[in-house]
Amino acid sequence: MAEPEAAGSALGGRTLSKITRHLMPLLCVMYLIAYIDRQNVSYAKLEMVDALGLSEAAYGLGASLFFLGYFLFEAPANLILARVGARLWFARIMGSWGLVTLALGFTQNATMFYLLRFLLGVAEAGFFPGVLYVLTLWYPQARRAQMVGLFMLASAIANAVGSLVGGALLELDGAAGLAGWQWVFIATAVPAILLVPLILRKLPAVPADAPFLREEEKAWLAAELAGEPAPAAEGSPWGALIDRRVLMFAALYVGMPLGAYGLSYWLPTIVKGFGASNIQNGAINIIPWLCVAAALWAVPRHAERHGASVWHIAGPLFLSAICLLGSVLLPGVVVKFACLCVAAAAVMSAQPVFWSVPQRMLSGAHAAAGLAVINSIGNLGGFVAQNAVPAIHDATGSNLAPMAALALVVLIGAVGCLVALRPLMPSPR
Repeated sequence: MAEPEAAGSALGGRTLSKITRHLMPLLCVMYLIAYIDRQNVSYAKLEMVDALGLSEAAYGLGASLFFLGYFLFEAPANLILARVGARLWFARIMGSWGLVTLALGFTQNATMFYLLRFLLGVAEAGFFPGVLYVLTLWYPQARRAQMVGLFMLASAIANAVGSLVGGALLELDGAAGLAGWQWVFIATAVPAILLVPLILRKLPAVPADAPFLREEEKAWLAAELAGEPAPAAEGSPWGALIDRRVLMFAALYVGMPLGAYGLSYWLPTIVKGFGASNIQNGAINIIPWLCVAAALWAVPRHAERHGASVWHIAGPLFLSAICLLGSVLLPGVVVKFACLCVAAAAVMSAQPVFWSVPQRMLSGAHAAAGLAVINSIGNLGGFVAQNAVPAIHDATGSNLAPMAALALVVLIGAVGCLVALRPLMPSPR
């Protein structure tokens, strides 16, 4: 029996390595561009608010409308993905959000800003949960948290690149008769549009269509996925909207994007308050996202090696809440910024292992809808963050006071995950 088992292990390892080499770089590049196009508004804000006569609260509303469009269209988008396949649907998503981002560069007033941010959410709806669903078609359960972590690394790289590029693009103010904030949108829209033909040419719709896999490799993957424990019987895909498990996961997830988006959108403003120039601001904001990248690499690998437990989710969230509060209470600019770096890394690193739990419990079209519902409801935290953070700033006059509110929300999420997910996850080995 040893020889067949060794042969099967070698075949499986070779198959998963091929999938990772051919699939993950393209998905990561797509997410990198998506995140830059989602976050560019935080740098454009530094000049756009004055240029369009927006208050901090009006800017926060406009920025947050992205999440409303995202929420309303995410589940339908993922159901279409399950029907037409990743290749066509991801190409449509990339092209449409690139065009909307380009239009944002020519925003004339607050109403136009609101409309385009909402349409950006509509255009991008379904991408992140779509990738989560696609990973269930390509990877066994034991590898998914690691792959989600690898995929989410792109968001950390995007924030680092976006920080550097965003600050530099603001320095183009006046070039070709355009303001610096306009260049932020225009320059970051182009890669999304250019990537569409590459997606159509390189991304398989399903594993059976993958030209880079041999027939025996496709057969191994199909058998491996079929041999995993089947989730409980599920109804129609739309039943995910009222599935108690889905709604529980969504409620637990809210605090994670709320903390992450509250940090990522507001960090440039905090650093500017430290007295940094635009270029310095961009360079300094690379640091927290390098910390995020390291955490997204380390935590899922630790979970795979020692067995994923609830502490791979709740532990980072507790640490993030402590550091967010530390950024408000502890003295010194360097200490405050260090706390924010650790807080960002911790709140992001909890997510890959979190997502592995609903990926295991849902399947088929129900999974496509369920993952979208969890992400869309959870990402309403982004909507809340983009309105609450500026409102707290306006009420207190402090750039750091909003971090205390984020700390409370993340702490509640940590306690919720510890209580609700402990019965669903094994103890650490």
